[in-house]
Amino acid sequence: MELFFTKCKQHHLKITPQRIAVYKALKDAVNHPSADAVHKKIKNEFPNISLDTVNRTLLTFSEINIIAIVEGQGDPRRFDPNLDSHHHFYCLSCNEIFDVYDEALNAIKIPETIENKFTITGKRLCLQGFCNKCNCREKGKRIA
Repeated sequence: MELFFTKCKQHHLKITPQRIAVYKALKDAVNHPSADAVHKKIKNEFPNISLDTVNRTLLTFSEINIIAIVEGQGDPRRFDPNLDSHHHFYCLSCNEIFDVYDEALNAIKIPETIENKFTITGKRLCLQGFCNKCNCREKGKRIA
């Protein structure tokens, strides 16, 4: 929560109970929730908060670098409160996004041709395939 308060103050962003609730709901999530999932989680506490407000709040949090928008396939946009160096695995079957921590992935060198064309400010890979749960289910379908 310290990062939340510090960044909000640095960016002159008013610290409201609704913003605190959105941030806490995201931080407490075990997955990479969508704005809709965060909205559903705080709706009982703030019955008048709209999905649009939650979505705009999450986008604002992303702009001030207290959360990240996760790469994925299509809608809905997903959010990540974990700003530590990590990568993602996206399951093409269940659409879950898993955090991946691996020094070898962190050490991948960016080719000079890319570095010459762009100003690189970070590196995050998104692997995709089938998670263990879905892979087992798919294998079971093939056998039957």
